[in-house]
Amino acid sequence: MNPTVNLSFLLQQLLILLLLPCRWKIYTRAAVGKWELLQSNIGISAMHMQLLNNGKVIIFDRTDFGPSNISLPNGKCRNDPNDTALPIDCTAHSVEYDIALNTIRPLMVLTDVWCSSGAVMSDGVLLQTGGFNDGEHAVRTYKPCNDNSCDWQEIKNGLAQRRWYATNHLLPDGRQIVIGGRRQFNYEFYPKKSSAEKAYNLPFLVQTNDPRIENNLYPFVFLNVDGNLFIFANNRAILFDYMKGVVVRTYPAVPGGDPRSYPSTGSAVLLPLKNVHGGAIGAEVLVCGGAPKGAYINAQNGNFVGALNTCGRIHITDSNPAWVMETMPQARVMGDMVILPNGDVLIINGASKGTAGWEFGRDPVLSPVIYRPDNGIGSRFEVQNPSTTPRMYHSSAILLYDGRVLVGGSNPHTYYNFTRVTFPTDLTLEAFSPSYLNPNYANMRPRIVSPVSQPTIGYGQLLVVQFTVSSMLNKNLIKVTIVAPSFTTHSFSMNQRLLVLSQNVTVLGKSTYQVRVLTPGSGNLAPRGYYLLFVVHEDIPSDGIWIQIK
Repeated sequence: MNPTVNLSFLLQQLLILLLLPCRWKIYTRAAVGKWELLQSNIGISAMHMQLLNNGKVIIFDRTDFGPSNISLPNGKCRNDPNDTALPIDCTAHSVEYDIALNTIRPLMVLTDVWCSSGAVMSDGVLLQTGGFNDGEHAVRTYKPCNDNSCDWQEIKNGLAQRRWYATNHLLPDGRQIVIGGRRQFNYEFYPKKSSAEKAYNLPFLVQTNDPRIENNLYPFVFLNVDGNLFIFANNRAILFDYMKGVVVRTYPAVPGGDPRSYPSTGSAVLLPLKNVHGGAIGAEVLVCGGAPKGAYINAQNGNFVGALNTCGRIHITDSNPAWVMETMPQARVMGDMVILPNGDVLIINGASKGTAGWEFGRDPVLSPVIYRPDNGIGSRFEVQNPSTTPRMYHSSAILLYDGRVLVGGSNPHTYYNFTRVTFPTDLTLEAFSPSYLNPNYANMRPRIVSPVSQPTIGYGQLLVVQFTVSSMLNKNLIKVTIVAPSFTTHSFSMNQRLLVLSQNVTVLGKSTYQVRVLTPGSGNLAPRGYYLLFVVHEDIPSDGIWIQIK
């Protein structure tokens, strides 16, 4: 061997080894983000979660697991002769989590809410629909309160069709639309205009359905800025005029043709809407992860294939829309996507092999990823510090008013199972704090000082917000965002929405500022209801305050 050539080769390898960690750290990993265990046992598994405007979170799983690990209060019991596991059950299957006090209160849910759907109405009441067995036609409401007196109320036959694995979205007129569900190729509204109002056919759900595995459940639904609905199922999407019942536009299929909705279970977000008081407003949808064709049937046979490692991004308002594909740092199925107050997207939970379904996921993905939509392709993903807790099938994640992300759930078993299984049922709650909550940034973090109560405001109106910042403020790096809190289950955050408001900042005094913002111009941009408002300074958000758009 030529010693000169060998030395040159060794020097090249050494240089590569020296450079690789630096490149890896810059482009795919930053030792950022903090995990905190909030509750070691909330009594149930957090299959479904919703933040309410009283600072509390409603959490529930299903009633037919058998007894949970938390009792109903005051000797109450649920008497349900139709329950498939336990007709008389004195344990709770829903809880209320108080964020400020870090406490849990058991709630009484009557019929089975397994794999159901929901969203908050414009008056702040959680509307929750469907489920399994005796819950499939049920509508349930939960009105927030501050004296621990509130609980679930139920309308047993509120739905025209059975809804299991359906999707809800709040509409500009204050109703909710409920789309799809298992063997339901239709949609309906709630509340109904009359008791005679029925469901309406949606052929798109037939066209995207594989009857062997029903791979278009929990469709991804977003209200577009023109008032129509973007509906994604399997690997395809349409723009749908729900008022007329017609398809306005058919989008191209995602390149590669692999399914992204349940049970292949990717996730999706409507990216932040900007310039909501300017001229033409564009809208983009991001769909990430999932499982390739055949993954579900393979998993049934004990073969757990690798998840998808791609995201597709599409301008749904373009005249000639096309998907732009990107590669994530890790493959992921059953991941949750949460829009953060600064407009970044957190991708969290899930597995790198298998699919959704009982026992069908393997190799948990413990490290969240931040996706920065305003960066260029190739520099949008940043891997975060990992959790130590696998969050597999039936996990969830939601944004809290203080900028943290509440994470819970994981139960890939037909009942609670804590021993002798690969992924035991998980009853914990964690909080993930993105890097913007690092104490080193405390002097850059805005603090809203007024308004102090929950203001009610209309469309296209001026809202004045006063805030303080300890460090030198760059007015060009201030933005104000409003976020609609989402109902999250099965890797999809229903009704999730962030808008960047037009604003003007003035100085009031030392470290004190005023920002004048214009609220969105119509219900097509922001359906009336409660939103969290954040002041964001150099990508570091304040705590959010609630506003109500009426």
